[in-house]
Amino acid sequence: MIWRTFKGEPIKLPVKEAVEHAIIRETNAGYKLKVCIGTDSQVYGKETEFATVIVFLREKHGGFMFINNDKTTKQYSIKERMLVEVARSIETAYELCNLFTQYDVDMEVHADINTNPQFKSNEALREAMGYILGMGFAFKAKPEAFASSCCANKCVN
Repeated sequence: MIWRTFKGEPIKLPVKEAVEHAIIRETNAGYKLKVCIGTDSQVYGKETEFATVIVFLREKHGGFMFINNDKTTKQYSIKERMLVEVARSIETAYELCNLFTQYDVDMEVHADINTNPQFKSNEALREAMGYILGMGFAFKAKPEAFASSCCANKCVN
């Protein structure tokens, strides 16, 4: 996976190393961090583009994020696509969770799934919530899931 900053600068280190460097840098600067991981997607004709973000929140001092974009030509139903988004977020969270434990950083996985049953994405809510909570991660859905519904949403081309 190729990661970049919001400014578009490529992250040359493996993401786990880059995240660890960021945690050390920010905590040494005196910030209390929280990390939120989320994925959003957009369908463009025959292509589906996914954006996964790792959002670092500095308590009362803004934040920054790392971004990964990926495209596929696989066709998904809305429910499948929502669950693929969640799977991508969990994959990233799982790769990094030992760091968050080691450095005492709170982490949440955000799902771009609406809690309102009138929305199509709601079909995937129960499975997504079970998947995330079953992995031992804190879970947020819309409207609290800003990492996926706002941050990742801005990063899907």
